[in-house]
Amino acid sequence: MPRPPRVASHLSAIPPSVYSTLAERLERVAGERYPLHVGDTWMEPAAGCRMEDLSVADYPGMHRYASVHGLPELLDAVVEHERAKTGLALEREHVLIAAGATGGLGAIAGALLEPGDEVLILAPYWPLIEGIVRSFHGRPVAVPVLAGEVATASEAVAAARARRTGRTVALYLSTPNNPSGRLVPRDWIEALVAWARTEELWILTDEVYEQMVYRGEHVPALPLAPERTFLAQTFSKSFGMAGNRCGYVVGPREVMIELRKVATHTFYSTPTAAQLAAVRALAGPGFAWARSAREQYAETGRRAAERLGLPAPEGSTFLFFDVAAQLDERGLTGLLEECVERGLLIAPGHSFGPYPTHVRLCYTAIEPERALRGVEVLAGLLGR
Repeated sequence: MPRPPRVASHLSAIPPSVYSTLAERLERVAGERYPLHVGDTWMEPAAGCRMEDLSVADYPGMHRYASVHGLPELLDAVVEHERAKTGLALEREHVLIAAGATGGLGAIAGALLEPGDEVLILAPYWPLIEGIVRSFHGRPVAVPVLAGEVATASEAVAAARARRTGRTVALYLSTPNNPSGRLVPRDWIEALVAWARTEELWILTDEVYEQMVYRGEHVPALPLAPERTFLAQTFSKSFGMAGNRCGYVVGPREVMIELRKVATHTFYSTPTAAQLAAVRALAGPGFAWARSAREQYAETGRRAAERLGLPAPEGSTFLFFDVAAQLDERGLTGLLEECVERGLLIAPGHSFGPYPTHVRLCYTAIEPERALRGVEVLAGLLGR
């Protein structure tokens, strides 16, 4: 007998909105609004790298499907870029062009996970990674280390080890980190990668904010264990192309064919025009844009942090902090509702792991002065 119509049970653990259920209410607020809940930029991409700069005359077939693997010219540009950065002898076969880092991580999860397999996720984490793991019948396991829970590399490894089980197959890390704004230190990454290699785990490294480092050093994980590491990258953050849905994965050659299978049967191919824009960005204009954006983001982040009494972010585009002392009997929901009433939308901490009294704000989602006026609203509500 067929089962009664119902949805797949594993989807019940995935929230319909990862950032806030209050977004619709913001649209009804009169006056200035401050949507600081989603990680994005208010700026357009570099001149020459926008959709308006592409034409069928220059790119016949730009509205047709691209290869599932990716446009050859983009694959070559990515290979050259990642070779220079990592020192690895990469080829096209190590790369998959994906529908953003989101699509890339989905392809990784689909290729690696059997039902019930566990992925250790350094927390706080980018919210969609939890849903991606669940969507492919895996189990995300939070490892809280990036919000001040541990202080050393050995403690970070111990936290991961304590949550490792016989079903653990992978370790996920994000640096520069969304949402904490931290750079995972070199000794942490080296120790975690060494431990994962000893435990025969896959490593998923999400480095989409690598161009947005304000102080400290970004340490790529891929060169440390290329035989078991998958790098997820995107043109969304470093080049201001979030709406294009174009990114890529670099990983072990022998497994990438399996990722391409998953990609074929999910997003099929990355938008062709988005790939053409990405080629232009990697030719130079994207990096010039990133340098300019980095200077502006660093200053806005510093000013926002100073007003809220927080350390300046080391990287990415976020502030993430505990507001437990300012909450009343309504808890975090009460604070978020008060924010929306004043035109401000920020993200609740529970979207990023076991952080029920934290909030995250993105100080680059709208133009700097308006973002700082939104920060002023939050500071007032927190009594700071």
